[in-house]
Amino acid sequence: MAALLRGSRCLAGKCHNHVNAAQVSIRSMASKTQVGFIGLGNMGNPMAKNLMKHGYPVIASDVFPESCKELQELGAQILDSPADVADKADRIITMLPSSPNVIDVYTGPNGILKKVKKGSLLIDSSTIDPAVSKEMAVAAEKLGAVFMDAPVSGGVGAATSGKLTFMVGGLEEEFNAAKELLSCMGANVVYCGQVGTGQAAKICNNMLLAIGMIGTAETMNLGIRLGLDPKLLAKILNMSSGRCWSSDTYNPVPGVMEGVPSANNYQGGFGTTLMAKDLGLAQNTATNTKTPVPLGSLAHQIYRMMCARGYASKDFSSVFQFLREEEDKCG
Repeated sequence: MAALLRGSRCLAGKCHNHVNAAQVSIRSMASKTQVGFIGLGNMGNPMAKNLMKHGYPVIASDVFPESCKELQELGAQILDSPADVADKADRIITMLPSSPNVIDVYTGPNGILKKVKKGSLLIDSSTIDPAVSKEMAVAAEKLGAVFMDAPVSGGVGAATSGKLTFMVGGLEEEFNAAKELLSCMGANVVYCGQVGTGQAAKICNNMLLAIGMIGTAETMNLGIRLGLDPKLLAKILNMSSGRCWSSDTYNPVPGVMEGVPSANNYQGGFGTTLMAKDLGLAQNTATNTKTPVPLGSLAHQIYRMMCARGYASKDFSSVFQFLREEEDKCG
């Protein structure tokens, strides 16, 4: 079946760049063939586990061997490089920190494209510059493979519970093949359009998330200084027009909610460094498209300052703690 899948791009002696209905059905017939997964960090590890829970044999690789240990104990095959994974699997998912990592994993000396097979489906769930996604798609197409961007929203909690939202960009006729895998890891899989549009949706979401988190932190801090109990204030906000995800699901004030980073000294979750990176992507795309984003720009500066002040490895909701420290400096 794997051989049939790999050869599915060549029908009647002709090789097609675009997949027709027959090819799509061939790919979906191979439903439980092995899947490659590259990048086993805070997000990639639970995502790969959920693929295994749904019966997919996983072949994985990570630049840090210790990241592979847990998955290996669960039965995954661990290989040395992305190229080795591409040699074994026709469907590969990547979950990496940044654009340079993606470029290296796909086009580097030991990258996926060194050994990718014709007919392979490559899904990148990293959050990167949309222009890089487009470059990777062009490089993959030259080798007869299909690249799709599918960044996620929901954080580590949703990755663990299999309730991520995937924003997918790429060939529409390949969407169902991608959705088959992504549905094992997410509750929502949304087709956004051509390659790069998934990244565009993710960048927009994270810019709003940062602005909302800063606003929630400022609001909670002001209320506390005015003598309000933080739990009571959160309750009022969450039944009023100021309600948002940062207030009702991921509150940044310690003691207001359980099971969130603010309840654990801002450990885990979505790191401040990563938020600063995503806001940088938003800033770059806003500049390129001449789009005014004054609050997005300010949020970017705040998170960059946090990185320089010792918050880099803390969850992005630690902006509440950062504001409190700034307040203390003001006397």
